[in-house]
Amino acid sequence: MTKVFVTGASGFIAKHILRELFEKGYDVRASIRSEARKVELEALFPDAALEFAYLDLSKDEGWEDAMQGCDVLMHTASPFPLAEPKDPQELIRPAVDGTLRAMKAAKSAGIKRVILTSSCVAIYKQADKPPMQPSDETNWTTADAPFVGAYEASKTLAERAAWDFVADNPDITLTTINPGAVFGPPMDARYGASLEIVEQLMEGKIPLAPPLDLIFVDVRDVAMMHVAAIDLEAAKGERFAAVAETLQFIDIARMLKQWDPSTKAPTRKAPVWLIKLLALFMADMKAIRGNLGRTTAVSGAKAEKTFGFKFIPARDALIASAEAVKSYRS
Repeated sequence: MTKVFVTGASGFIAKHILRELFEKGYDVRASIRSEARKVELEALFPDAALEFAYLDLSKDEGWEDAMQGCDVLMHTASPFPLAEPKDPQELIRPAVDGTLRAMKAAKSAGIKRVILTSSCVAIYKQADKPPMQPSDETNWTTADAPFVGAYEASKTLAERAAWDFVADNPDITLTTINPGAVFGPPMDARYGASLEIVEQLMEGKIPLAPPLDLIFVDVRDVAMMHVAAIDLEAAKGERFAAVAETLQFIDIARMLKQWDPSTKAPTRKAPVWLIKLLALFMADMKAIRGNLGRTTAVSGAKAEKTFGFKFIPARDALIASAEAVKSYRS
């Protein structure tokens, strides 16, 4: 029986991956950081033969031993903040070092198959590409460009480090899954940052819709791709953008209003001049300013063709998110 080692196993995406793995008959060993996360996962999967390893991505201790006996590394763990840090290295170093730490441990444990959760942010900001031209898997974000935020740089450099590692260790086969903003139904109340955006829109905490794109994918599709990639020959050595659609924030707000007229989602778009003005004083607005005048659209066509499916529509993923947020708030 194939055993999969899943890092960051208590995350929004990872919980769906665990469910997909169990449904497909895989054995799983999950890395977590606390007893609380173990209790959380045991509550979700009470009948599963789920093994645990207590590990810290910032420390070397325990990683190689934890992966002994596993056949596949599924590395999902990476920090995802809502706010831009003052020092970009606060995100970059843990993301890069953690990825390399996991991959080195996998090599030492004899693992030859790695699935890495990257992101579309590692794709859509290539400096020498026309800013309004959509991207695909051939594009790479220019990590040191002035319009690239810390999280975007961290995911780009972490994925680059993974590909460099397998280039030096050709016995390991890598696939990266690069989701857009991940929506859909959470498995419990501790959901991800994308759903926090939905919550903020619904509660009126974002009074004006930013004049920006948002690339959508449903978490169920992301999980399916991770698990299907394990044995799919056409997925080996490839990166895949997991993207259903690209929407404007104002369109997202309108969908929420249509679904529930009582929601406080914004009805007007913020003017560009206001974003630029606020960016002079607010760190969060500086990150938004970096996306003005450029599209974050990324094609998901390669994934649909290779995996043989159609992405869940963005509206379905959004409403599933909103319904979950509403139920957990009530």
